[in-house]
Amino acid sequence: MNHFLELSLTPADDLRDILGRAAKMKAARNGRPKGMPDDELPLSGRIVALMFEKPSTRTRVSFDVGTRQLGGQTLLLSGPEIHMGRNESVADTARVLSRYVDLVMIRTFDSGLLAELADHSDVPVINGLTDSSHPCQIMADVMTFEERRGSIKGKKVVWSGAATNVCSSLVQAAGQFGFEFTYAGPEGMEPDPSSCEFARSKGAVTVIERDPVKAVQGADLVMTDTWLSMHENDSERAKRRNMLEPYRVDAELMSRAKPDALFMHCLPAHREEEVTSEVMDGSNSAVFDEAENRLHVQKSIMRWCLEL
Repeated sequence: MNHFLELSLTPADDLRDILGRAAKMKAARNGRPKGMPDDELPLSGRIVALMFEKPSTRTRVSFDVGTRQLGGQTLLLSGPEIHMGRNESVADTARVLSRYVDLVMIRTFDSGLLAELADHSDVPVINGLTDSSHPCQIMADVMTFEERRGSIKGKKVVWSGAATNVCSSLVQAAGQFGFEFTYAGPEGMEPDPSSCEFARSKGAVTVIERDPVKAVQGADLVMTDTWLSMHENDSERAKRRNMLEPYRVDAELMSRAKPDALFMHCLPAHREEEVTSEVMDGSNSAVFDEAENRLHVQKSIMRWCLEL
């Protein structure tokens, strides 16, 4: 069964096929009203369960709209509305949902819960985000880079700031798509070691550089994410902010990368914290292209999962 759980678990050729189809579907929609369905309706008669234990804007809207454009219907389930993991085991919830729906997308905290859901599901499961990874976002990011700059293979991608779940999936993508990954950030906030090990096993170069100026030299793409977690107290947030201050992506830091280097952020962004508005709104920023491409790449992921 084609679950889409981690970039490291999906064959590289399949990831390439997903991106290729996403680009074709996006081109076919050029100029069409957003509510108009695609010419092909592969999800006609199918129901996609969208499960949210964590709040969302882009994930919820993009999967909902994408399913409708492909002719399917969505069933939205939030944490308080379901018993999974509380009054009912994850396994039993998976078995029940498999009798009702054709595909499950879940946005949750625990990667273990995601894995358990997939293990007991008779329908494909998509990772809409966990605390440890965000593969749909990185697929959209690779699509966005290649729209603007051509193949990402062999390019230098730099992450500046705290290594988040998005960063972990980015490192896995380095192995699957063949680009160089450099992390610039404080000690103790490095990317997930298992993701780095996977990338290196695929022949990708992974570098840790504490000096952000040195890190971005020659970069084709600079990326970052929010610095702070909602789970931290005020003293922890202040300490973390002080440690990350040197890694803010501003115009000065971007000037040390290649002149045509792109900037990306998964959003939501805290302007003037991890990135300045000057960079966010600049000509080299691709943040809103990324957000749009979540829609197209996820439609392609759903089709891949269902072999449509």
